[in-house]
Amino acid sequence: MDREQDDDAPRELLPFALGPVAGLAAVFAAVLTALSGRYGYHRDELYFLAAGDHPAWGYVDQPPLTPFLARTATALFGDSTVALRVPATLAFVAAVFVVALVARELGGDRRTQVVAAGLVGVSAQPLAVGHLVSTAGFDLLAWLLICWLVLRLLRTGDGRWWLAIGLCVGVGLLNKYLVALLVVALLAGVLAVGPRRVLRSPWLLAGAAAALAVAAPNLWWQAGHDWPQLTVAEGIGTDDGTENRILFVPEQLIYLSPLFVPVWVVGWLRLWRDPALRWARPAAVAYPLLCVLVLALGGKGYYVVPLLIVLLVAGCEPTLAWTRRHGPTWPVVAVLVTVAINTMVTLPVLPPSSLTVPMALNKEQGEQVGWPALADATAKGWSAIPARERASAVVFTQNYGEAGALDRYGPARGLPRPYSGHMSYADWGPPPDSADGPVLLVRQEDADGIERYFTDCRRVARVDNGHGVENEEQGAAVQLCSGTTQPWSRLWPSLRHYY
Repeated sequence: MDREQDDDAPRELLPFALGPVAGLAAVFAAVLTALSGRYGYHRDELYFLAAGDHPAWGYVDQPPLTPFLARTATALFGDSTVALRVPATLAFVAAVFVVALVARELGGDRRTQVVAAGLVGVSAQPLAVGHLVSTAGFDLLAWLLICWLVLRLLRTGDGRWWLAIGLCVGVGLLNKYLVALLVVALLAGVLAVGPRRVLRSPWLLAGAAAALAVAAPNLWWQAGHDWPQLTVAEGIGTDDGTENRILFVPEQLIYLSPLFVPVWVVGWLRLWRDPALRWARPAAVAYPLLCVLVLALGGKGYYVVPLLIVLLVAGCEPTLAWTRRHGPTWPVVAVLVTVAINTMVTLPVLPPSSLTVPMALNKEQGEQVGWPALADATAKGWSAIPARERASAVVFTQNYGEAGALDRYGPARGLPRPYSGHMSYADWGPPPDSADGPVLLVRQEDADGIERYFTDCRRVARVDNGHGVENEEQGAAVQLCSGTTQPWSRLWPSLRHYY
């Protein structure tokens, strides 16, 4: 057993603020639940529902955990946005508890733990992913758990914590492969500034084996399908890489709150300078290293938010000390302003017709509006097909959001199963070659190149969400085409796209 302890590490932790943290978490859960039925499904949620109806150990763009949770939630709680979002709310609540545990691990008393949990709970990115079912929401919880366990490993020197870390990494890999970047950043931090003795523990190999064992079914699936997730990742880096790099630094300032920046900056300085937290210094190294990795890959700025949260937590104790000296006025004002702004930007509190300003910072707000209207427009287009030709007709959509919406809302409108070449929808097709009749094509307004695969296309309907929300499907075209340029089986590889 590797049970050495850093001389600077605290021998005993302060009591955990279970009651206050639980009360805070209950308030957050109540707010998220009360708002989870407003607006509608997000495009990704519609895709997760469809993927959950096609259970597999993997999909071209993601591991299986999030679709599995979406399927489980609707099976247990019903077919609604409120039911679907129960796992997201629970993950948010669990993250609040883990944040308090991280504060305690860093020597925080009960008050510090509650303040840390509260600041993270009203931060923009955690609120946004707590409202919706997304891989990012479960990723946030997995990363925070790993960070807490790593801090406990570093503080105690007990190598047995590697096993718990490995299990969490394995589950994280079943949700999103990005967790591997966190592992690289934290290991590099330990190698750079210590305590390196934890890397000599035999439990490290046990933890690595546990992670691989948990993730193995999905890794096997990806290998058997030529690693499509790498193709998707390459598409993200190619199409959005430059924009992601330009926005990366500004996003770091707003993903929690611009008013919280001094807190996490102080937190980084504390982790780096405080002799009593010398054992936690790898967390200070891991954040900038992770930023470099994400920038190099052209990834999105929110990928590093969990480590940013660790810095915020580390800054709570010195911030409270400052407040005791100078008074609570400005910190309280900062929190109240943050609550007002982040609630408006991330949660469905405004009428859909008033989303122009929030969407400037969080376009995902608008992606929850208009899917029934898209199904209505598609049904109008379907009615233009003569009844005698509908048996051989096909509804084909440009992307998985449109296909997911028609999967969800189409049957009630008399629509057949939709097909799409986007992401894993391509694996659930193609239509049979016997479906050689008309094609009802649903596409975004600016995606007019797709018509080259079809013949004699004319627009028969246009999507209008009725709220003036300028999301990706507003103004989408529903086109009626006489057929395809080739049989579906030959055309399908050309219709498939990963991003």
